Amino acid sequence: MDTQSAAARHLWMHFSRMGNYPDSPVPVITRGEGVHVWDDRGRRILDGLAGLFVVQAGHGRRELVEVAAQQANELAYFPIWGYATKPAAELAERLAHLAPGDLNRVFFTTGGGEAVESAWKVAKQYFKLTGKPGKHKVISRAVAYHGTPHGALAITGLPAMKKDFEPLAPGGHRVPNTNLYRHPEFADDLEAFGRWAADRIEEAILFEGADTVAAVVLEPVQNSGGCLTPPPGYFERVREICDRHDVLLVADEVICAFGRHGATFASEKFGLQPDLLTCAKGLSSGYSPIAALIASDRVMEPFLGPKVGFPHGYTFGGHPVSAAVALANLDLMEREGLNQRVLDNQDAFRATLGKLLDLPIVGDVRGDGYFWAVELVKDKATRETFNADERERLVRGFLPGALFDRGLYCRPDDRGDVVVQFAPPLIAGQAEFDEMEQILRDALLEAQKLV
Repeated sequence: MDTQSAAARHLWMHFSRMGNYPDSPVPVITRGEGVHVWDDRGRRILDGLAGLFVVQAGHGRRELVEVAAQQANELAYFPIWGYATKPAAELAERLAHLAPGDLNRVFFTTGGGEAVESAWKVAKQYFKLTGKPGKHKVISRAVAYHGTPHGALAITGLPAMKKDFEPLAPGGHRVPNTNLYRHPEFADDLEAFGRWAADRIEEAILFEGADTVAAVVLEPVQNSGGCLTPPPGYFERVREICDRHDVLLVADEVICAFGRHGATFASEKFGLQPDLLTCAKGLSSGYSPIAALIASDRVMEPFLGPKVGFPHGYTFGGHPVSAAVALANLDLMEREGLNQRVLDNQDAFRATLGKLLDLPIVGDVRGDGYFWAVELVKDKATRETFNADERERLVRGFLPGALFDRGLYCRPDDRGDVVVQFAPPLIAGQAEFDEMEQILRDALLEAQKLV
């Protein structure tokens, strides 16, 4: 059985409509090099999404492969359930030194959703240990995605993603996000927008009862909805609100960390000082699965008491091969100055995608660093979005195949309004920006006819 047939018959692909594949060939990716991947037909595809916001250092980095092989040869696996391995301990120390403020304790998981799940469990137990057992609820933003485990999914602000799995863990509550394009009344006063959005968080805390709210979970730049950046002063005000009501502030940096915004942790770039921080994806550039929750000294303190444990963990958390690869990846990124490369190129990336604003179907271009979204609209003057049938034709029917066939992998998405997202490897430059713009332009010119 060939790969396509085997995949169609036996592989349960993630976030996929499996019933499509008997009649539609499964795309098969066979190798990667730099900013490109190749499929089984020999076509070269520009990876405009770094896999899934993951491959910061690019594909085919042999040194990372060699580190994985060397570590597997020395010690392929041992759990960190009461034990340590050299790579896990060294990576924890490295992350503690890199993380903002007093975030000094690292709990390893294998994926971002597990890290978010762990953050909620830490928050609940923290308040039980500190004499406030009623604090268990979590506030997050509308349309925000925080993972698929039941707890993380309860924090996620996307009703359509949750309905098939309800009832979920109780306690997740939503507030407005920072989509300025959908709040044009604030266009001339971004600080007022930041105050308004932050004050909705305090409003929710007071409505639910501050004695019941454990945490506020926010991405530095919100992914779902299309790269929603924070207004000036927003995170500083949220920090004040959390301190006022004794609520833990969690930065979900599963996408944003490790250079995506030109900093090891985007929280520092955007003035966010969290009590807990989740990270994943770019930590190893995808060469081996690893993620982490990083806790502040304040949060960790009650867990250090006598006879106190944290009854939570994962078999492959802090896997020695993954930890060794992550250390080598951080070395590589530092040596090649990838954070600075993003800062040097982010304006050019935005300007290149901004050329698409001359198209009637493009309403907005927004984002930061190497993380950008192009919002598509039905009516540019009114900012009207597409109805359900038009979204089906555009986002699932036309754009993915049209872009891939033209040599570009990126992300058409309508979990909020309709956007196309770009987050290429951090080694990308102007040539890749131009190629992304030109391919998307060509596809959108055709897409306009469909809607």
